[in-house]
Amino acid sequence: MSLLRKLEDLYLDSLVYFASKKKGMLLKIRKSLIVLRDGLEKEGAETREMFVIYGRYTQGRASNEEMKEANKQFLEIIKGLGVGALLVLPFAPLTIPFVVKLGQRLGVDIIPSSFRSKD
Repeated sequence: MSLLRKLEDLYLDSLVYFASKKKGMLLKIRKSLIVLRDGLEKEGAETREMFVIYGRYTQGRASNEEMKEANKQFLEIIKGLGVGALLVLPFAPLTIPFVVKLGQRLGVDIIPSSFRSKD
């Protein structure tokens, strides 16, 4: 087999390899974006409901149970802001998993419930 033929085979094999990796990577990105979209939709709906409850509270029409749920959602928003603040730090892809793991060890949950896995 000539050198040119070997180089062509190597080139084609590498193209097939990288194309297969690209498809896998694109699939992972697509799945991650769907999870993000679903989480943001859920957070948005819960936040709108929180504001409705707070509005009813100002009029004296919210129950204690509703207020507990609204306050719980407010804490979820604070968690989201904390994670969002970590995104601006240098090396965020390394920093965020470290902080999440540290929070788990200390018994502090910093991930909003909409983005937790359903395990």
